[in-house]
Formats: sequence, structure tokens, C-alpha cells
Amino acid sequence: MRNKTREISIGNLKIGSNNPIPIQSMTNTDTTDIDSTIKQIKELEEAGCEIIRVSTPTLEAAKALKEIKEKINIPLVADIHFDYKIALEAAKHADKLRINPGNIGDKEKIKLVVDAAKENKIPIRIGVNLGSLEKDIFQKYGYTAEAMVESALRHIKILENLNFHDIVVSLKASDVNIMVDAYRLFAKKSNYPLHLGVTEAGSKFSGTIKSAIGIGTLLEEGIGDTIRVSLSDNPTEEVKVAKQILKTLGLKNSGIEITSCPTCARSQINVIKIVEKLENQTEKIKKPVHVAVMGCAVNGPGESKKSDIGIVGAPDSNLLYKKGEIVTRIKDDDILDVLLKEIDKF
Repeated sequence: MRNKTREISIGNLKIGSNNPIPIQSMTNTDTTDIDSTIKQIKELEEAGCEIIRVSTPTLEAAKALKEIKEKINIPLVADIHFDYKIALEAAKHADKLRINPGNIGDKEKIKLVVDAAKENKIPIRIGVNLGSLEKDIFQKYGYTAEAMVESALRHIKILENLNFHDIVVSLKASDVNIMVDAYRLFAKKSNYPLHLGVTEAGSKFSGTIKSAIGIGTLLEEGIGDTIRVSLSDNPTEEVKVAKQILKTLGLKNSGIEITSCPTCARSQINVIKIVEKLENQTEKIKKPVHVAVMGCAVNGPGESKKSDIGIVGAPDSNLLYKKGEIVTRIKDDDILDVLLKEIDKF
């Protein structure tokens, strides 16, 4: 069952409560290079990104958000540290601020930022990171889930004391176990919506595994309202992984879902090659279609009957299934083309 959280608006997108879980990513361009930043955001939009965060380290970068926002179609989040003046400028243009109130400055500066968020009707995400805990909290708890939750609650209290409640929280760590424990603990103490992520997760390979385990575990428990997969790779790869996590858990019904066997000596077709080409040629398709590519008659018929479209390798010619029924036989060389045509017709 989904953990019940507050509903928060980020631009025209609602998160929390029972709303769908959107995918977030982050640009790696220089934000002041407006054309490059817009180009990358457009690529991420096409890949399936639904919220985009941009680093905003300078006043010039904050001012660039205005033009960027005008030319994209998804909510824009400004990522800000230390300088409240940057946050004040960003609040005029962004759909959400990502800050830690404690490192923005004194109470008066925090109040100015909160007033700007109120005036522009935008939420604030409190982003707690295991690697940047407050000194006193670290001395008390060390690198632990308890430390992260105490830090989050401290920052929340600062905002609540200013009568601000449009808050999103993240508790990110590169250690998956600590990250999972922190979100679980926080979910017991607060109903603010949670943005999930394993920070500094690593390369495409290792980061995908860490993120799938960390984010997937929490989502399966009903915890989490937005997600980001953080990879040392092209940001579009983050979006692909995030989409697959949501699809695997039945939380997103879009795009091509492929079931395929690992192959063995019984396989009658080159499953690996077919699946690789099929994934590459269908990654931009948004309509939900379940395709099975199976090498032989052991599990092939059963999986194909459960799928919208299925291919089962056979000694003479291969069996094509549609909606659980065999419709024709096809040769090896025609498999990919036939599958693509059937997907297009679906």
C-alpha cells in the first residue's frame, strides 16, 4: 500500500498522495549556456524525464532559468547552495527550489527565501545528503540513517516556523542500506512527500544495480513520491533506468516491455541479438506493448501467451503469437522486422 503523503504541486505536476510517481533527472551542462541546457532538457523530455533539476551556482545561472523555463515542457527545479540571493532570483523562474535552509544563512535570509517561495507559489525540497551532515549531528550519530533524519527534521522545523509547508524531502546516501533505512525512518515520522535516490551511485552498471535495489525496495514498500537514478553517465541513461524500475514494479504502464529468455543449448533463435536490436529501435515508443522473445518451446509458449506479441523459436520456422494465439510462422531473418511491424500496428 502506498504511504500517504501530502500533495504538493511542482509547476503543473502534482506529487505525493496517490499521484503517479514522476521521474526526475539533472542536467550536466553549464546552466549559463542556455542553448546547450535547453537541448539536453529536450533530450531528457523525449526519454521520459518528467521533472528536471539544474545546478544554479551563480546569479547569472539563476537569471538564465527564465529563458530555459520558457522553452521546456516539464517542471524546472533550481539546485542552490549557500547564497540566498541566488535563491531569491531563482524563485522568480523555477517551479521548485532545492535547498538546505541551514546553509542559506541566518534566519532573516531564510525568511526572505521562504517569502519568495510563497510569493511565487513554489515548493522547497530539503535535500539531505549523508556526505554533508551538520557537524553537531555527525558528532552525535556519525554516518547513520538517524543522523540524516534528524537533519531533515531540523530543516523542516525552520520552514514550519515560518508557516511554510510546501516541502519535499530527500535523504540520499551512496550506501544503499543507510539510504533505505533513512527513508523508512523518516516515513514513520512525517508525511511530507519523498524524493528517492541513491546519490553518487556510480557507473551505469553499478549505479543501475544500486538504484534498482535502493529505490525499488522503498517503492515496493509504498515509500516514495518522485525518483531520480544518479549515474556517472549521460543523464538520459538515468531516465531509462528509472522508467524500468517503475515499470517492473507495475507503477508505470508505458513503453515496450520485453520478456526474453537467457538462452541455452535448446534455443532455436539468436535471442540476445534480437532483443538488443528490438530495445534500441523501440526505446522512444510510449504506448504500452508487452513483447516476448523466447528461444524454444520449453517456456516460450507460456510466456508468449501472456504477452501482447510473442515469438517462440522452433526447428523449422518460428511461431508468432498475438494476444495468446499462434497467428503465423516466420523465418529467422524476418523476426525483427515482423515484431516491429506488429508493435507499430498494436
